[in-house]
Amino acid sequence: MADTESLREPQRHRPHAEVAAPAPSPWPTRLIPLRATVTGAGRTMSLDEFLAVTVSTALLVVVDGVVVHERYFHGTRAEDRLLGFSATKSALALLVGQAVDDGRLPGLDAPVTDLVPELGSAGYAGVNLRQLLTMTSGVGWREDYHDPDSPASRLLRRWRDGAGGLRESLLEMPASDPPGSRYAYCTPDSLALDWARERATGEPFPAALARLWSILGAERPAVVGLDQPAERGGVAMAGGSLAATARDWARIGTLQIDGRWRGRQVISNSWVQASSRPEREFLAPGRLPSTITTHAGFGYHWWPLDPAGERVTADGMRGQFVYVDRPRRVVVVKTSAWPYDDPWWDRQCRDLCYLALPAIADAAVRG
Repeated sequence: MADTESLREPQRHRPHAEVAAPAPSPWPTRLIPLRATVTGAGRTMSLDEFLAVTVSTALLVVVDGVVVHERYFHGTRAEDRLLGFSATKSALALLVGQAVDDGRLPGLDAPVTDLVPELGSAGYAGVNLRQLLTMTSGVGWREDYHDPDSPASRLLRRWRDGAGGLRESLLEMPASDPPGSRYAYCTPDSLALDWARERATGEPFPAALARLWSILGAERPAVVGLDQPAERGGVAMAGGSLAATARDWARIGTLQIDGRWRGRQVISNSWVQASSRPEREFLAPGRLPSTITTHAGFGYHWWPLDPAGERVTADGMRGQFVYVDRPRRVVVVKTSAWPYDDPWWDRQCRDLCYLALPAIADAAVRG
């Protein structure tokens, strides 16, 4: 059996904030069988083979607001809150979009130091909000969790150990390249972005998510990991600590279709369009560093699979995906627990998912 325990209800024994679900509104459901063929990793396989190879823990498919397919594996249950890791960043993008729409967050070309002057002493001096959203800050950072002694691994341990200091670590970030000149995946950019959003709105990440959770009629409370207990001023790990049920992750994906939830415009369509598209040529699908992926580009904390941003996904470590086919109004949530120790196997599973998720959406529409 796969080791899934650490990805289910992961914040139970760590500092966390619970995000209430005050008005649960279950999805309409009309289940159908799915027959998809997945071609990748040098072979062609059935949907069930793909789900087994990538150690899937949940698969949920929504078509035009109706759940059409739902399965759980390896002891995972529908009520389990599943850690999204970096899929959390895409939820953060929605919260930033709300703040921009409301006029509480200034224009995206505003320097982050206008809101967080403390960052002026670090590599974030001269970086604007747009560059944080697109991870083009230019700070000196390498996102490597395979090396246990890397800065990224040490940052993750700060959160997991509840030792505090997430935001203080941003003050240690060195400058490297001119802001806006190159892309590098960088969780500290997400943390700096959330710090700016919080300063502008007065809402910590869990509080802002709670407003969204209420609007979306989430079926279960979510959990957000903090870097230390709330009573000691714990800060949310806004780049990777949201845990929610598969059904509630699908609500985040549905909002990325056009910003609407059951007839209500929650986030402007203009924000959704902008966040779904790569803004620069070097952010387009196939133009990111090949060590990340050759299948996707980067928008505002969403990963577009085409230059127009019609198909996007949230993407978290060890195979946590919220895939959105925006024109066809399809959302696919796939959570996983594949081994992470071998970087080549991790990369192969991730690329295979980028090929499989559109095939699953196609099968759902045909069904």
